[in-house]
Amino acid sequence: MVHISSFGGFKCGHCLAFVSSAHELSGVNNRNHCPYCLWSCHLDLYAAGDRLSACKAGMRPIGLTMKSGRNKYRTESRGELMLIHECTECRAISINRIAADDDPSNIMAVFQESLAHQHQIKHVCNPLGIFPLNANDVEMIESQLYGQSTNNPSRIWQFMD
Repeated sequence: MVHISSFGGFKCGHCLAFVSSAHELSGVNNRNHCPYCLWSCHLDLYAAGDRLSACKAGMRPIGLTMKSGRNKYRTESRGELMLIHECTECRAISINRIAADDDPSNIMAVFQESLAHQHQIKHVCNPLGIFPLNANDVEMIESQLYGQSTNNPSRIWQFMD
């Protein structure tokens, strides 16, 4: 359950943190997941921001995927990094944009956890046209979250051996 604040934010139904929905902080127009625990709320039914879902249950982050971009000048064929959420009540699957203020280490933790359940996640996501990222995508994910992979603190130690 989400508690909307008069200050343009909400209280996370999972970790209870206050989450600002200000575009200036998140970089997204329809904020519905917590930047700390990455849990969401089942708000949208047909399209991002429609807020038509009657469910309103918590949606846990189960993995990462890529959404194809519309930028014809992009040099890489991959699109935007997205979170995959699964509703804890009705089991609906949705994808959400990574926001500018999302915790990158928690995003990586979601990805690492998803690797252990990759077969089950693919089974529910692939029929919907959602293709979860796998272990072969780790460098691309790190690059999107931390910039060049050598800037990632976890990678720097590998080069110091």
